[in-house]
Amino acid sequence: MNILIYILVFVSSLAVDIVPFIGPPAWIVMVFFQIKFGLNIWIVLIFGVVGSAAGRYLYSTYIYLLSKRFIKSQKNDDLQFIGGKLSTNSWKVQLFVILYTLIPLPSTPLFTAAGCSRIKTLYLIPAFFLGKFISDAVMVFTGNYVAYNIDSIVHGLLSWNLLVGTIIGLLLIGLFLFIDWKKLLQEKKFTVHFNIWK
Repeated sequence: MNILIYILVFVSSLAVDIVPFIGPPAWIVMVFFQIKFGLNIWIVLIFGVVGSAAGRYLYSTYIYLLSKRFIKSQKNDDLQFIGGKLSTNSWKVQLFVILYTLIPLPSTPLFTAAGCSRIKTLYLIPAFFLGKFISDAVMVFTGNYVAYNIDSIVHGLLSWNLLVGTIIGLLLIGLFLFIDWKKLLQEKKFTVHFNIWK
């Protein structure tokens, strides 16, 4: 019986991290199932973080197709240029991913950037898993400590933290998309273009 619930934790974590917009973080799903069914926290974390990593990987593989369809080719070239720059410093990228996932920011902007710029996101997954496991462990243990019933979890879905995180995530995606990365990295000039859509 419990294995089916753990699989549901995996599927639910994958589902919230595969969508092309910022939604509830996967740790809320993990806390919900852990409290609702009295599951082992460590097993919930393993299934949940693996599901989250799989969701982010799948998201990054198809977001490129959406960017090709809806973003001008000049901007797509710019995104691929920045992807090439980032992929040449693999240990720095790995360190950045770990640090990024340790702070309470949505990972959607990170994988949007990686997918649109054609970085091989499979190489980012180990660093993402490590950072995500640590940060989600903190959130799940905290959630387990403070949430005594399902009502507190449902209330948490509409918290100010989620709203602020969503706004910051959208700003980060916008910042990444609207900066002219070629000009910034080659000519050291900061330029922003808002007319990137087809």
